[in-house]
Amino acid sequence: MSDQDVLQGYSGEVRVLLERAGVEVGDEVEIQAGDEVYRGILMSRYELADPGYIVVKLPNGYNVGISASRVTSIRRVAPAAKPRFIPPPRPPQKPGLPKVVIVSTGGTIASRIDYRTGGVRAALTAEDLLSIVPELAEIADLDARILFSIYSEDMTPDHWNMMAAEADKLIRGGVEGVVIAHGTDTMGYSAAALSFALQKPPVPVVFVGAQRSSDRPSSDAATNLIAAVMVAGHAPFAEVCVSMHAWHSDTVMAIHRGTRVRKLHTSSRNAFKSVNSEPIAYVSGGEIKINARNLNPRGSGDYRFEPGFSKDAALIKFYPGMPPEILEAVHDLGIRGIILEGTGLGHVANKLIPTIRRLVDEGAFIGMTSQCIFGRINMRVYDTGRYLLKAGVVPLDDMLSETAYVKLSWCLARARDLEEVKRLMLTPIAGELGERSMPSIREAAAP
Repeated sequence: MSDQDVLQGYSGEVRVLLERAGVEVGDEVEIQAGDEVYRGILMSRYELADPGYIVVKLPNGYNVGISASRVTSIRRVAPAAKPRFIPPPRPPQKPGLPKVVIVSTGGTIASRIDYRTGGVRAALTAEDLLSIVPELAEIADLDARILFSIYSEDMTPDHWNMMAAEADKLIRGGVEGVVIAHGTDTMGYSAAALSFALQKPPVPVVFVGAQRSSDRPSSDAATNLIAAVMVAGHAPFAEVCVSMHAWHSDTVMAIHRGTRVRKLHTSSRNAFKSVNSEPIAYVSGGEIKINARNLNPRGSGDYRFEPGFSKDAALIKFYPGMPPEILEAVHDLGIRGIILEGTGLGHVANKLIPTIRRLVDEGAFIGMTSQCIFGRINMRVYDTGRYLLKAGVVPLDDMLSETAYVKLSWCLARARDLEEVKRLMLTPIAGELGERSMPSIREAAAP
C-alpha cells in the first residue's frame, strides 16, 4: 500500500467493511458495536497487528480498538483533517554566521512513525529538521536540500558517487560546511566512501544520523544534528566525519573519523565508536574539543575530488565450514576484488587456500581483515597466515572491514591492474591506516 492509502494499515474483511461504508482515515465516524456506539476519528493503525480491529480516537483523546466482529453499522459523520505533520515556521537567521548546507538522504533522522507498520518511514525533509530544531539558527546560516530519500540499506556505490558530487558542488560553491543526514545502518560505509572521494576537503563534511526518530520523546536527532552543524560551521579542522552521541546522555557528542567508525549497537544512542582510534573531537557544552593531532585544517589548499566506485568489489565473512565454492561463485559473477574478513590475526580454513591462489592468479585482488573489532592482523605468526600470504592474499593491517571494502571499490574504479590495486590499497589516504600500521604496510608492500 502507498503512503497515500486512505485506509492506512487496514486489510482483509475489516478493510472491505470500511470501504463499503465510504470512510477514510481522518473522517469522523459513528460505529455501532453491539449495544455500544462509538463516535470519533478513524485512525491509521499498525498493519502487522491483529487485523480484526478498527481504531477510533474518542473525543477524550484516547484511542479504542473495536472488534469488527461486533460492528453492525459504520456511518461517516463528517470529513476531518487527515493526520499529518505540520512543522513550525523556520526561525529567523542571525547575520554573520557561517553558511552550512544540510543534505538529506533519508534514514531515521529524517523519519516519522509509520502507522502501517508501527516502525518509521522517511517523511521529514531537511527543511523540516531545521524548523523543529530552532537552536540551529544560532549556530549557522542554514540551507537544506533533499538529494534522495531512501533507507540506508538501499545505498549503493552509485549513491556514494551522488553524495560525493553534491558535496563537491557545495564546496566549490563556497559553503563553509556540509552536513549529510543519513541512515545509521550503513553510515560508516558512506562516510568512508566520501573520505576517499573528497580528499583533504577545505571544509568539514559531517555525516549525522539518529537512533530514534524525531517524533519520539527519547529522540537523539536534535542533539546529533546540533553538534554536526556546529562542527560543519565552526570546527578548525576539515575532515569527513560522523557526529553521534558519545554516551547515553545528551551532554557529549563524539566526532569520529569517516574511515574509522563503526556502528556497534542496534539501538543505543552511543552506538557509534571509533575503532583502533579515538574520536577526533567532542562537542560538549556548546564547544568543540579537539582530540587528535595532524587533522586536515579548514581552508586546506590540497583538496582533491576523486569520485568513482566500482561494483566489482565484495566483502565476505569467513565462517567455520565455509566451502571454497562461495569464493568461486562470487568471482564468477564478475567480482574482481574480495575483502575476506578472517578470524583473529587474519586466517581462513586451509581448504580455501587453493581456490584463493587460483583467483589471484586469474587477476583478482584478495585482501584480509579481521572479524575482531579491535587490533590488527598479523599473518606471519601461524602457518595458515603464511600460506595465505604465499597464495597472494594482501594483509590490510588494522583497516576496518567495511572501510577496506569501500576502499577496494574505490581502487577498482581507477586501477589498471592487480599490482596497482595492491599499491593503492596499501597507501594511506584518509586515516584508514594508523601510524602504528606503517611498518607492516611497508612489509606487505615489499616484493
